[in-house]
Amino acid sequence: MTSALDPGVSRGATPDADNPPPRRDLGRTFVRGTGQTLLTIGLVALLFVVYQLWVTDLLAARAQDQLSEEVQDRWAGSPTVTSPSAPADPAAPAPHTPATIDVGVGDPFAILHIPRLGEDYARVVVEGASEVQLEQGPGHYIGTAMPGEQGNFAVAGHRVGRGSPFLHLDRMLPGDPIVVETADSWFVYRVLGDPATGSFGGDPTGIPGREIVRPSQVSVIAPTPGGPDGGSPTDAFLTLTTCHPKYSAEQRLIIHARLDGAPVSKATAPDGPPALLG
Repeated sequence: MTSALDPGVSRGATPDADNPPPRRDLGRTFVRGTGQTLLTIGLVALLFVVYQLWVTDLLAARAQDQLSEEVQDRWAGSPTVTSPSAPADPAAPAPHTPATIDVGVGDPFAILHIPRLGEDYARVVVEGASEVQLEQGPGHYIGTAMPGEQGNFAVAGHRVGRGSPFLHLDRMLPGDPIVVETADSWFVYRVLGDPATGSFGGDPTGIPGREIVRPSQVSVIAPTPGGPDGGSPTDAFLTLTTCHPKYSAEQRLIIHARLDGAPVSKATAPDGPPALLG
């Protein structure tokens, strides 16, 4: 008697090459595999974002705490923080000559105070602007001027991640003070532009207080911003650079400022100059 069932396949048997699974099952398998792959990629991307936005900030904050302790300990033992000598004219303010700064790559040597970015905004600046230094905080472009010197004291900093020291640099306005603290001195720089109108292009020097440039435009950190790399400085400037827009490195946001007045001795103003105190 011939069975009604196919003699080559019994109940519950696994389909072989002669009996492929239905296309519907293949489609389901493909969709399931694709979904799992996309889910894994999404999870990895999410973890990367968390690392970039939060973990690196925590690591940078810890590094800044350590740098702050290091630089304060170094300054506490510095013989340069002394009372200034009496001036020849008792009515005239005592002259102050800042100590020369001699620092190695990676060493902290200054603290950047920007009241516009918060009353307690203070970031330790290290020597060098490579990724290794910028992971700790703002970094000084090697070869540019030191605080208070003729030329361009240029500092780079991350905008997002690694502590995000320059996250809100776009909030700066013409005339805003940027105060640089060193072992024995305070230096007050003010953002270029016209404070009355808020125009960054209204400064007599012709140097804009704020500009957005390509990463290759290194003239922004020249001795005179925008001038030739080997040119003579025309004044004492400060330049801050960071990525633009946020979450992108396509361009650079630049803030230019100029030294406002003489350096202030920390011996006579231990808590800072009026521009810092508000």
